[in-house]
Amino acid sequence: MKATEPGPVPKTRAGLTFACFSKVQGWLDEVKVVFLGPSERLLAEDPDIRKVARDMAELDPPVACKMISDQQGISDKITEIGLNVDFVGTIISGFIKDGYVPMVF
Repeated sequence: MKATEPGPVPKTRAGLTFACFSKVQGWLDEVKVVFLGPSERLLAEDPDIRKVARDMAELDPPVACKMISDQQGISDKITEIGLNVDFVGTIISGFIKDGYVPMVF
């Protein structure tokens, strides 16, 4: 898939890039990243996405949905790059209750 085509690669890359720059440049006080759905497959297979996610993990480890990654058999590939794998329903709900604004890419 070319980066100019619609789909999960450009969206995931855009979201991760924004999150990293927001952290590094101080654009936002706090940034939390949660992977859910097709982006999890990218974490397991796409080298560019894995690199950006690994960089983000050094700042504040993102979390990926355990239910989905377990179903796809990719949890180990996600944790090996430094991300947490957990059930995210209560995590996302907690972020929203704490005042975080969801941004979906």
